Amino acid sequence: MNKIVIAFLFIGFCAGSFLVPKNSNALWGPWASKYQSVTAENGIVQIPVDQINDGSAHYISYKAGGKDIHFFVLKSSDGVIRAAFDACDVCFPEKKGYRQAGEYMICNNCGQKFHSSRINVVKGGCNPAPLGRNVQNGKLVIATNAILTGTRFF
Repeated sequence: MNKIVIAFLFIGFCAGSFLVPKNSNALWGPWASKYQSVTAENGIVQIPVDQINDGSAHYISYKAGGKDIHFFVLKSSDGVIRAAFDACDVCFPEKKGYRQAGEYMICNNCGQKFHSSRINVVKGGCNPAPLGRNVQNGKLVIATNAILTGTRFF
């Protein structure tokens, strides 16, 4: 193939990647969003527990007022389903969130780690900002009013 044709194909591919909406499920590879979008019904977001009870952090996005509010949910080793914003009071301006390493959530900005059993228990500082939630009838239930309290982080 001609080098010019290859160059045009590469440029076209790269330009096209930036035209796909942010957090679109159509993205793949390094452009893929780690967040699964959810919607609310009657002011409530419901997530089936059997989709999030594997011990892994599941990253969720809720759109409100043109803003994506990000949070994660996970079942900690003590059997509790936990939820927190993918941000904290200290590092949120950097918009880097957390990653999971085994039983710990690690701040992608400062590197501090937090045991998963402490999510929703300890708040403030660089701890993941707690998100109120309940488990009812096999579903994790989160009120949109609770999610909206995290708007300032995003």
